[in-house]
Amino acid sequence: MSTTPRVVIIGAGIVGANLADELTGRGWSRVTVLDQGPLPLTGGSTSHAPGLVFQTNPSKTMTAFAAYTVEKLLGLDGDWCFNQVGGLEVATTPQRLADLHRKQGWARSWGVPAEVVDAARCVELHPLLDREKVLGGLHTPTDGLAKASRAVVALARRAESRGAVFRGSTRVTEVLQQGGRVTGVRTGTGEEIPADIVVSCAGFWGRAVGELVGMKVPLLPLAHQYARTGQLAELAGRNDELIEARLPILRHQDHDLYYREHNDCLGIGTYAHRPMPARLADLPEVDQATEQAMPSMLPFTEADFAPSWEHSKELLPALREAKVETGFNGVFSFTPDNGPLIGESPDVAGFWVAEAVWVTHSSGVAKAVAQLLVDGRSEVELHGCDVNRFDEVQKTDSYVDETAQRNFVEIYDVLHPLQPRLSPRELKVSPFYAQQQELGAYFLEAHTWERPHWYESNARLLEELPPEWQPPPRDAWSAMFHSPIAAVEAWKTRTGVAMYDMTPLKRIEIAGPGATAFLQRLTTGKMDKSVGSVTYTLMLDAAGGIRSDLTVARLAPDRYQVGANGNLDLDYFRREAPDDVQIRDITGGTCCVGVWGPLARDLVQPLSDEDFSHEALKYFRLQHASIAGIPVVAMRLSYVGELGWELYTSAEHGRRLWAALWEAGQPLGVIAAGRAAFNSLRLEKGYRAWGTDMTTEHTPQEAGLAFAIHKNKTNYVGHQALADAKPPTRRLTCLTIDDGQSMVLGHEPVFLNGNAAGYVTSAAYGHTIQKPIAYAWLPSSATIGTPVTIHYFDRRIQATVTPEPLYDPTMTKIRQ
Repeated sequence: MSTTPRVVIIGAGIVGANLADELTGRGWSRVTVLDQGPLPLTGGSTSHAPGLVFQTNPSKTMTAFAAYTVEKLLGLDGDWCFNQVGGLEVATTPQRLADLHRKQGWARSWGVPAEVVDAARCVELHPLLDREKVLGGLHTPTDGLAKASRAVVALARRAESRGAVFRGSTRVTEVLQQGGRVTGVRTGTGEEIPADIVVSCAGFWGRAVGELVGMKVPLLPLAHQYARTGQLAELAGRNDELIEARLPILRHQDHDLYYREHNDCLGIGTYAHRPMPARLADLPEVDQATEQAMPSMLPFTEADFAPSWEHSKELLPALREAKVETGFNGVFSFTPDNGPLIGESPDVAGFWVAEAVWVTHSSGVAKAVAQLLVDGRSEVELHGCDVNRFDEVQKTDSYVDETAQRNFVEIYDVLHPLQPRLSPRELKVSPFYAQQQELGAYFLEAHTWERPHWYESNARLLEELPPEWQPPPRDAWSAMFHSPIAAVEAWKTRTGVAMYDMTPLKRIEIAGPGATAFLQRLTTGKMDKSVGSVTYTLMLDAAGGIRSDLTVARLAPDRYQVGANGNLDLDYFRREAPDDVQIRDITGGTCCVGVWGPLARDLVQPLSDEDFSHEALKYFRLQHASIAGIPVVAMRLSYVGELGWELYTSAEHGRRLWAALWEAGQPLGVIAAGRAAFNSLRLEKGYRAWGTDMTTEHTPQEAGLAFAIHKNKTNYVGHQALADAKPPTRRLTCLTIDDGQSMVLGHEPVFLNGNAAGYVTSAAYGHTIQKPIAYAWLPSSATIGTPVTIHYFDRRIQATVTPEPLYDPTMTKIRQ
C-alpha cells in the first residue's frame, strides 16, 4: 500500500491534469482530481483555449515553463497534442521591428531558436500576409499549437494508469482543516475526501477556492475575444480535420491580434478591446459543457470586435471577402504583474495554489509544483511566480482589479524594463516624500513604493560636471527613464556627500530567546556575534541555491534587524520560526537615509554627541545614536562603496531627520541622489542584486559570494549541498564595454567564440570608471581578458571580461 501523501487537486483542466501526471510520475499515486464540471470538457479556460504557444518571454522562468510544455506535449501518446507549426510575430512599425530584435535576444539568452526575418520571408512562411504591410518578423520554429482538451485526456489517462482518480461534476464546497493544516475536502453532496495536501488548479475560479481557506488569491477573470471566419479559399485543401493547421501561428502585436488556422478557416484572437471583467456569480452553472457552450464562453460582442476585424483585413487580404461566422468572449485569468500564482497558503499548511496559468506554461508550472511538493524545491527559480510575493495592498480587490485590467490592455505593448505603471501610484511613500517632491524627484515605482531615480534640482550642477565625469550620449531606448543628472549624483557621491532614501528596502525584526539559533540555522554567516555587529549573509535552499541575501544587524542579545529582499523572505521566516521566535515586518513603521561620500562624517558627526570615527564605529558595526535630537540606529554600511552610514529611525521622525541632515549638509554641498546613480555605483563595487543577478538557480560559488559563507560553520540549510558540489562550470562575470559608451540594459545574450554562452543580468554606465558595465552569467572558461559579444537589439557590442571590483578593490574608501 502506498505511503505517499494523499493529494486532492481541485480542477481537471490543463494545469490540474498536468500536475496529476507529474506527481504520479514521481511515485505519488494517491492523487484525486476533482472538478465541478463534467469530464473531460470541464467548462473552464482549458476547454476553449485557442492553444497558441509562443515560448519567448522576458522572464527566463516563463520561457523555461513554455519550453517544457512544448517538450512534454510533443511526447504524449496518441493523436497530436502539439502541432509544431512554428510561430511568426510580424512588425508593421519600426518600433515593433526593433522590439522583435530585442525579443530575439531573449530567445537566444534562454536557449530558444529564433530568427528575425525580412518581409519576403514572412510572406513565404505565411502566404496570407500582405507584403506591403509587413516590415519583418520573428520566426520561432519550435513554437506551435497545443491541443489542450486532447492533452488533458492523454495526461489524465496516464495519471490514472499510475493510480490517480479523476472525478467530474464534483464541486468542492469546503476545505477541511485541523490545527492550521488541511485534512481533506467536502463536496457538494457532503462527501468528505481526506487529504494531506490540497492544490487549487481552478483557473479563474481560483479566487473563490482560495476563499475557502481565507486566502486572497490575487487574480481577476477577464473575457477575451476569439472569432472564427468561414472557409477561406486560400486555405481550402491545405489542411484536414486531423492536422488542423500547417501555417505558423501568427501575432500582429501592433494591433493586439493573433491568428491560427482551423482547417480551412482562420481563428482570430484580440486584446484590442475594453477590459471585460467577469463576475463568477454571473457565469452559468457548470452542469454541462460543449465546444460551443460552456461557462467560460460568454456571448460575443461584435461592436468590440469591429476594429480588430478591420485591422485583420488590412494585414490579411484574404479576409476582405470573408465573414466572421462564430465568436465568443472567453474568460481567463490576469494578475497584478502578469505572473502565475504558485505556492502554499501562509496560514493553512498543505493548501497550495497553481493559478493564473495559461496553456503555454501549464506543463512547466505543474512540474515546478510537483518538485516543490515532492522534493521541496523547484529546479526553475520561482520568485516572480510565488503567490506570496505580494504585499497586502497588492492583494486588495481594488488593486488587483485595476492592475489586472491594465495588464490586459498592455499585453502586447512595447514596454521598457524601467517603465512604471501609471496607476495606482503613491500607495507607499517614505516620510521624505514631500521633501523629495520639492527637490524635483523623478519617481519610478517598484513593489508599490515611490522611488526617486534622480532629482531635477541637481540639473544645475551639470554645468560644473568635470569633463571626465561627462556621460556619453545614449541610444533612444537606453535613454528612456534615464537622465544625465545621474552622472552628477554619482560624481557628488564619489567626491562629496549624498543622501539616499533606503526606506523601501524590506526590514524584518526577528526576536525572542531562539532568535540567534534560528538565524544560525537559516543563514550561511555567523550570527552569534557581539551586540552591534552587522553581517552580510545568504539564505540557501536545500540544494545550495541562493534563496536570498540579507544584512543582519544584532540590536540586542535576542533581537535582530534583517535587511531583506521582499515579502518572500518574510513569508519564509514566518514558516520556519519556532515558538520562541517572533517575526515582525517593521518596514512601514521605520525609514532609512543612506548618507554616503567622502564628506559623510563631516555631515553626520557635528549633529551627534556619539563618536562616528572609524575607531569608534568600524565597518559593519552599528550604534544607537542621536542625530539632531532624533534617535537613530546608525549602521556603518555602504552599497555604493563610499564612507557612510544607513541611518534608521521610526517613521514619525523621518521628515525631521531628512531636514536636519539636509540643512547641516548645505555648506558641504550635500545633494539628494536616486536609484540611477545608486545602481551605477553598486555595479562599480561589484555588489549583487538578488533576483536579478542571482537566484535559487545559482550557488554562492557561482555568484561570487562564497565570502558570505562562514568557513567554520556547518548545520545550516544548504551546507551539505555546498560540501558535495563540484567546481562551478559557470560564473557571474564582470564585463566592461570596449567602446566606452554603448549601453545594454539586461537579458541580452552574450556570445563567446561565436556561440550564445550566457546572458546579461545587471548593467549600467560606470560614471567613475567611464565605461558601461554589465554583469553576465558565462562559462567559467571566460577568464579575465576574454573578449565577448553582446547582442543588443540588432547591434553587436564588444565587451571584455574584467577583474572586479572595478572601484576601490582594497576597500580603503569605505573604511576611512
